[in-house]
Amino acid sequence: MSQPPSQQPPQGGFGAPQEPPNGAPQPPQGRPEPADAPQTPPPPAGPPQTPAPGTPAYGYPQQPPAQQPGYGYPQQPGQAPGPYGQQPPGPYGQQPGPYGQQAPGPYGQQAPGPYGQQPQTGYGYPQQQYPGAPAPGGPGSGGGFLKGKTGIVIAAALAVVLAAGLGTWYLVSDSGDDDPKKPVATGSNDPKAPSESPTVDEGDGSGDGREAGDDLNAGRKPGEAKVAWLQKNDIDLPRSGSAVQGPWFVGDVVAKAIYRSVSGYSVADGKQKWKLDLPADVCATPNSPTPDGKIVIGVKNGTTDRANCSVLQMVDLNTGKAGWKKEIKKNGNWDFLSDIGLAISGDTVAVGRTGNSNAYRVSDGKELFGTPEGNCKPFAFSGGDKLIAAVSCRTDDVKNPQNQVQELNPATGKPRWTYQPPRGWEVSKVYSTTPLVVRLEHEEKKQYTIVALTEGGKLRSQLTPGKSDKLTADCGNSFAIFGEKLEGCSGVAADANTFYIATEDDSSGTARTNKVIAFDLNTGKPKWEAPAPAERVLKPLGMEGGDVLLYMRPKYDTAGAIVTLPPTGGTPKTLLQHPSGAGRVENGFFSSKVLYQGGRSFVFSQRVSASNDKEELEQTTMLVFEK
Repeated sequence: MSQPPSQQPPQGGFGAPQEPPNGAPQPPQGRPEPADAPQTPPPPAGPPQTPAPGTPAYGYPQQPPAQQPGYGYPQQPGQAPGPYGQQPPGPYGQQPGPYGQQAPGPYGQQAPGPYGQQPQTGYGYPQQQYPGAPAPGGPGSGGGFLKGKTGIVIAAALAVVLAAGLGTWYLVSDSGDDDPKKPVATGSNDPKAPSESPTVDEGDGSGDGREAGDDLNAGRKPGEAKVAWLQKNDIDLPRSGSAVQGPWFVGDVVAKAIYRSVSGYSVADGKQKWKLDLPADVCATPNSPTPDGKIVIGVKNGTTDRANCSVLQMVDLNTGKAGWKKEIKKNGNWDFLSDIGLAISGDTVAVGRTGNSNAYRVSDGKELFGTPEGNCKPFAFSGGDKLIAAVSCRTDDVKNPQNQVQELNPATGKPRWTYQPPRGWEVSKVYSTTPLVVRLEHEEKKQYTIVALTEGGKLRSQLTPGKSDKLTADCGNSFAIFGEKLEGCSGVAADANTFYIATEDDSSGTARTNKVIAFDLNTGKPKWEAPAPAERVLKPLGMEGGDVLLYMRPKYDTAGAIVTLPPTGGTPKTLLQHPSGAGRVENGFFSSKVLYQGGRSFVFSQRVSASNDKEELEQTTMLVFEK
């Protein structure tokens, strides 16, 4: 990526990148740049640097099908659309605002057409969809065809909400299932002594249910990890099944939420330590709890189809005790609570939905701040060590929105800084908060891009992968019109100066494979790439001791593994090889999320769904490995 100009908008069009001559990024016209000149962060007012002619494309084939985003920066921001689509009469209707004029400078130059063929959303194997699931959107988008909330979608949504209400559906795409036969793995605990003190089985259905002789550790080879415990579903679910939220780790407890309950289990042996029953469905959860193990979840305010996701329930994950409970404060008649997004930062839980937001203190439920005055209003949040907000600004053009990224003071809601991308580009996901890496999408052009921001909210770089590299992150897909979740994407990792992400699976050979690419966050350019071992697929999980932590997916005849890569690249090194005896179970998850915590790897089901009650109660929900 060429160096951004100082104190001025980037040169060149903000459109999809063009193929570079000889594969090398070219500086924008009028800004000569030494070959080895260091990259400097741009000012906060500057939008993401547009690759000038010669910047590498983001690897999507041309001629995009409808609703399939390609990679590239905005082309020709003209008149800005309203961030809330075509609204009914009210404060967010089509009203002229200060952002209606075209940005000055050379943003009007239009780059060649977008890159459109939609990459796969999963890692490694064809994804299984539960009955009635919405089709997935673009890679890592989490928004699909509803991203941007156009006027048609909002009008239809309002009609549906007023008639019957809306729930929230989740579709994840990390199934990894080449074998159509699901294993019947019904156990929940390894009979061998765990490394920590085991929890007494209370006889509530969470004990050992594995059939005699079904030993997943039988025939374990030298160097292989063992199955610490396996858990199956023990909840009678509705016909459509249920999403599984979490997991959350607090001390020696791993907790998760499903349907109308939250449960905590011993990380050592999987025995249930506590269970909290709820009066209605869990409908929203944050990605992480507070440092002391408190979490706030969204619960529906009834059990009918017309119920809203409007009740907040605090839970102490250490003990399973319910804390405060309250209805979300509604901000006027146009505040729709059919679905919401939650994020926790410090002692603050932020609640986002289209055009409205609130924040409460996790410890006691006191409201800290609500929707701010003015044209720009937060609608989604990402938590952790920072509270990051996606903000929509009222405009006079529904097809050309104006979004912002802000870091908020968690106690007051006041912005510490604001970054404003060019018109038309909407904030889609936060891949990392420290360093801050954000995905932007352009609904009209079916494009997306990834940018890094500095601690002060200035543009640091725009990722510029090679033409044939199609990047992918797993953010799930939610049928959510009024509430979005910025956080929680897997398949990415970052340290202070580098961002790591995998490419889509290449299925041109005898088996799927991919590679991991490391991007320099100061320049946006690739630093190195590491191919997965032959016929295997790698997925970044995070950082471990300065190295990149990855999950090497199983295949139909081979178990998975936790591996590492040094920050300089190279060949993956095995950290925890899963046993071959558990390969079929590991490979048979309906959908999965993988975490590495305290020397154990957790393969965690993100949805439970089956065609009958017997099969439903035999669904594997968590598989844990240790040395």
